[in-house]
Amino acid sequence: MQTTRYFEEQILRKRPYIERQWCADALHSPERMEVDGDSRVYYWISVPELSKPLRVVALSDGKTVHDAYPDGSIVEVVS
Repeated sequence: MQTTRYFEEQILRKRPYIERQWCADALHSPERMEVDGDSRVYYWISVPELSKPLRVVALSDGKTVHDAYPDGSIVEVVS
């Protein structure tokens, strides 16, 4: 899995509970996916250890992870 420097230095430090495998799972088997106009690709996956779906933000290539966080804006992931 490719990541940005921001993900490595900021996100994993601020959110140490996020596991890399969850992000990889979201990229490979998302339960929901959206492409945003600003060249970001969003993936969601349900993670039993989190109380909210995990949103993984990738760059426009769809495979470089830039951000990841529990997403409280949606209650459950629906394709």
